Amino acid sequence: MKSSRSLALVSLFAALMAVLGLIPKIDLPLGVPITLQTLGVMLAGCMLGPKRGLQAIVLFLGAVALGLPLLSGGRGGFGVFLAPSAGYLIGMPFGAFVTGWVMSRLPGAAPQHIAVNAFIASSLGGLLTVHAFGVAGLVKLASLTWTQAFFGTLVFVPGDLIKCALCAMVVHTVARGVPDWHFGGRALK
Repeated sequence: MKSSRSLALVSLFAALMAVLGLIPKIDLPLGVPITLQTLGVMLAGCMLGPKRGLQAIVLFLGAVALGLPLLSGGRGGFGVFLAPSAGYLIGMPFGAFVTGWVMSRLPGAAPQHIAVNAFIASSLGGLLTVHAFGVAGLVKLASLTWTQAFFGTLVFVPGDLIKCALCAMVVHTVARGVPDWHFGGRALK
């Protein structure tokens, strides 16, 4: 029973990533668009934990690699993993893993504490981890220097902090409405 529940949750969050891709992208000169899909990475990690969060994002990216136009702006296919934004895409599963791992390690039972934990976990996983991969991708694929790539990615930070706050609000709402939810995947085996 637990494995079918886990499979359903992983599939649900992969689908959530696809839905977040329906929102039009905002193109930047850097070659990396602003999207809401990093919010999905944050939510997957916080809600499912490290293992299931990573699985959900890998499932989503697998569908993208097969050609499904699930990324914002209707992008898909293997070519997106060769574009300047590829580092961010590759960083998404790692971001979900780190978010889930941090979420599972932070103490707190009250919805307010869980929301604060979600903001912290999202900041470390969904923001720092994904951006670290993104910067490396910009250096490798866009031929930027490390300094140029670092400063170029800073344009995303204010929006990503808003996404961290949105993630915390969603987690807070779920914590209040479903008090037995196991954030960070603590009891999902």
